This record gives sequence, C-alpha cells and structure tokens, in this order.
Amino acid sequence: MTSPSDETILEVKGLRKYFPIRGKGLFAKSCKILKAVDGVDISIAKGETLGLVGESGCGKSTLGRTIVRLYEPTEGEIIFKGRREPDRRGMQMIFQDPYASLDPRMTVADIISEPMAIHGIGNARERSERVHDLLRQVGLNPDHAMRYPHEFSGGQRQRIGIARALSAGSEFIVCDEPISALDVSIQAQVINVLEDLRETYGLTYLFIAHDLSMIRHISDRVGVMYLGRIVETAPAEELYVNPMHPYTQALMSAIPTIGRRGNSRVRLTGDVPSPIDPPSGCAFRTRCGRTLGICAESAPALEGNSDHFTACWLYKS
Repeated sequence: MTSPSDETILEVKGLRKYFPIRGKGLFAKSCKILKAVDGVDISIAKGETLGLVGESGCGKSTLGRTIVRLYEPTEGEIIFKGRREPDRRGMQMIFQDPYASLDPRMTVADIISEPMAIHGIGNARERSERVHDLLRQVGLNPDHAMRYPHEFSGGQRQRIGIARALSAGSEFIVCDEPISALDVSIQAQVINVLEDLRETYGLTYLFIAHDLSMIRHISDRVGVMYLGRIVETAPAEELYVNPMHPYTQALMSAIPTIGRRGNSRVRLTGDVPSPIDPPSGCAFRTRCGRTLGICAESAPALEGNSDHFTACWLYKS
C-alpha cells in the first residue's frame, strides 16, 4: 500500500448541512431543521484513505455528498487542493447501490465516457480507448462496453461505477458504502480493485462503511461520526487498539471476536436522538454511562495530540 504524502488534498472546516422539514398540510407554516452534518472539521492527505464509521443516520453519506457538492453546504468551507471552488472533475463518488446508480437506458460505454464528454476530455476514439482501459483495470471485459447495466451482476455494476468515477481523471473519491449491497463473496474482490487503483493512480479515498473490520483493513486513518459530528479520529491501528471516546469504545466492542467474554461488550442505552431535536451539550450524553455535569452544558471540541483526537469532556484538562 502506498504511504500517504504530507500534502493535504482536502480540508473541511466547520461544515454544516441542514435540511428544512416542513409541517404537513397545504397551509402548514411550521418548519423544523434537520442537522444532518453539524460542524465537521477533517483533513485528508494526498494518497490517504480516511475511513468513516458510525450508526445509520449519523450523517456519513450526507457528509460525503456535501464534500463532492451533490449537496450544497449550509455553512463551512471545503478546500480541495488549496481551492475553495467546486472541482467537479477532481472529486467523484462511488455510490452504495450499484442497481440504482447506473442509468438503465445507457450502455456501459456511454456511462463511463459521460464524465469525459462533460469535461471535454479527448475525442471519440480516445474516449473509447479510455473506456476499454478502465474496464480492464476494474476486471471487466472491454467487449462488454456496448451492453446495458441490467445485463450485469451487482458486483460487475459496482465495477462499472468505479470506472465511471475514474474516467475524468479524478484524484479524490468518496466511496459511500460501496460493498454493503454486494454478496460477501464479491466484497473482497471490489476492495482489491479499489486498493489496486489507489496504487496505480495515487488516489485519495473517503471510505464510508458500517463494517468495522473492513474499515480497519482499508483505512490509514478512521473518523467516528455521531449525530452529525466527528467524535474521534486516529490512525486505524491506534483507534482499534486504544479507542478513547465512549461511543467508539462501544462500536469496537461490537466487533465479533473469538473468545470474547460476555461482560466485555459495551452496551449503549436508549436510541440515537433525532437530528431534528438533538440533546444540549454533548449529543452522546443521553446514551453514555460516564457523563459529567458539563456534558449537558457544552459540546466538547475535537482535541488531542498530533494524530489522535477526541471530542469528549473526560479527556479535557
């Protein structure tokens, strides 16, 4: 695996993405705000894979979509390669559902070459050659370029989605749970394709997933997200050996381990609060067994040493 460089390719500062939720009825005027992403700061080095984990509904996918500007941010900065302007060519996304993310009316060749056509890359012959090269690199037969998505399996469709994300020469790829909809027997193959492409093109990934074991395998660093906020980041091995935030500790204790004793599992109480009406202070305090008085008053900042950061009052001096 290629080591990440010291160059920061992506920096996110104070990113927020809110969605208005309007009341029902023709004359309803009430409007609540769903805080899907609520003040996220992250940085990713060139060539790095940052894994992002958290329960369903915590805002992982919304964060990824906002970074690539499929959603416009409500507030905050997205700085890619030193620039604040959206870079539609340099940043792309691989979606979770390979069945819904490909246009059934387009051939594979049209799907993969469309980003090149949009950005004015090459002529028709050069685009066709690029399509065939990408199909080979993702493990598909170039002769299948004129087929339609319904003629492929889920794993093959996801390979087509990967080829599309790379066709315009993108450097940063958001992988939004790219293997969760695939059979277990296919997941490792797709991960190997992603790792090979990272080596070949020097790609940078934001890899979103539920599978904590897979995140550990593919990631250089891992960020843990809870209710729209990052609560801990650390190098992958460090996080799995020494999780600090109570939420991270609960997630890591849920990983199946041979010989685990029954009382070593950290069990959370209650349900995930609504992002429409989050708790005051630390959003995790309603499920945490180690709360302090200050937890209800103020949200802790993400702080720590040079590579391990935690947003928890238990570690504030």
